[in-house]
Amino acid sequence: MRVGCVTEIKKKEYRVGLTPDAVKGYISAGHEVCVQKGAGKGSGFSNQEYEDAGAVIVEKARAVWDWAEMIIKVKEPLKEEYQFFHRGLILYTYLHIAADEPLMEALLDSEVKGVAYETLMEEDRSLPLLTPMSQIAGRLSVQEGAKYLEKPFGGEGILLGGVPGTRKAKVVILGAGTVGTNACKIAVGMGADTTIMDIDLMRLNYLDDIFGSRIQTLMSTDGAVKEALASADLVIGSVLIPGKAAPKIIKKEYLKQMKPGSLIVDVAVDQGGCCETTKVTYHDDPVYTVDGVVHYCVGNMPGSVPRTSTIALTNATMGYGLKIAEHGLEEACRKYPSLYSAVNTYEGNITCKNVAGSFGRSYVKPDSLMA
Repeated sequence: MRVGCVTEIKKKEYRVGLTPDAVKGYISAGHEVCVQKGAGKGSGFSNQEYEDAGAVIVEKARAVWDWAEMIIKVKEPLKEEYQFFHRGLILYTYLHIAADEPLMEALLDSEVKGVAYETLMEEDRSLPLLTPMSQIAGRLSVQEGAKYLEKPFGGEGILLGGVPGTRKAKVVILGAGTVGTNACKIAVGMGADTTIMDIDLMRLNYLDDIFGSRIQTLMSTDGAVKEALASADLVIGSVLIPGKAAPKIIKKEYLKQMKPGSLIVDVAVDQGGCCETTKVTYHDDPVYTVDGVVHYCVGNMPGSVPRTSTIALTNATMGYGLKIAEHGLEEACRKYPSLYSAVNTYEGNITCKNVAGSFGRSYVKPDSLMA
């Protein structure tokens, strides 16, 4: 298969879809790889490293898109890239279509086979292609939260772990999945007073076994969330429904009861955010304030640590990508049925139930289209 990798054009996005080692993997398996010049620069990979791995380097993105049978990216394509879509193209990347109707329409109109990292689910309900970025985003959420609680950045001026004789910052984590668990690790490690909330009691039992008395676990209800936010210094929004728009757990009215200078980090921003006042921000201007509450809503948080993120991501995506490249998407799905869950669009059809539900649209099961 002809595999292409282009430079990410999202603002302040430094990751890349393939490392030189990943290129070697595809080349060794008998595939051809074309990489846009400079695609790996932000992650610390030179053009020479890609050439040494066996890739062909080209100047223009269009040349890669036109040549490739499968494009491997990191972030969802922007509107400037829609012109490159063509029928039969396999687009293997994070898509987050539930928060981006124009992208969905562009994929449908061009009959692209959209394979989304974030919805690929194994039989055990794990999300192997979302997990590495969720781990990084969860850990970064507390790291960035600690920074933007500082007074010069608009925060209330509180140290997360405090010092003897002062109170610790109160961290409230909404959602106990991979993001929330990793946020919890860092918050506890930094000495914060940490509460984690979820609707899954079994998950809370699990975290209680791990962290014991170092955390407070609470069932997530509207009333409990409202009460917890009123005393929080840092709120981490990490609610996820794979492929679907995030539910609005944090209502705008709750902000009026929060402390001036407290901070919300909405990690769910890629799926529309779990706060009613969320809007996408970027690394060069990451925060804004609503009703005295600082919001950090960067849509590509792991992009700030691209070396770690790119390697972690390609470690996860390469195995599935090689299956697609070896067999073609249709046969790969038949041989490895978990791949069906990653197919969000196929030849003009929505093939992910949660994506369709986010827009009140109908969907078609991908296996019925690939029979």
